[in-house]
Amino acid sequence: AKRLGAVIEASDVRPAVKEQIESLGAKFLDVPFLTDEEREIAQGVGGYARPMPPDWMKRQAELVHQRAVQADIVITTALIPGRKAPVLLQEATVAQMKPGSVVVDLAAAQGGNCPLTVADEVVERHGVVLVGHTNLASMIAADASALYARNVLDFLKLLIDKDGKLVINTDDDIIAACLMTRREELALAS
Repeated sequence: AKRLGAVIEASDVRPAVKEQIESLGAKFLDVPFLTDEEREIAQGVGGYARPMPPDWMKRQAELVHQRAVQADIVITTALIPGRKAPVLLQEATVAQMKPGSVVVDLAAAQGGNCPLTVADEVVERHGVVLVGHTNLASMIAADASALYARNVLDFLKLLIDKDGKLVINTDDDIIAACLMTRREELALAS
């Protein structure tokens, strides 16, 4: 998204994630740790965050609110294994977001990071679209398959004429780039 001009900001309780976020060109939204307890809890276990103390959660909520009301798209992903997803985006925040903004709540299956999220539905609240698909990854396969099929069809249209005969037009840039041999000789010029 950054390559397309988007301004990307991300937050995570685990300090180790900061480097990963910044390595992708995003800005890390830091919620400082005020106690050793907060710092220790934030280390997480097995790659997952642990529940943070209420004080830290309040500071995080304030930061999330400040950034979300300015955003066009907010993607939430916070999960704690075996528990309901923590609420990161309050209804009051959604109500103050720009009309037409989108919230993609990837924690919808565990109750959502926003109380307005409805599992397996796309709803609009306060002029903001909330996407609550619980298995978003499974939806990609159909789109990827359709895109691939369309690309293959378009390629075949370059190779097959109206009468269904194979026509290899070496003047076409796409055909020329794909042609490896022609009449038992290498087709690619070095």
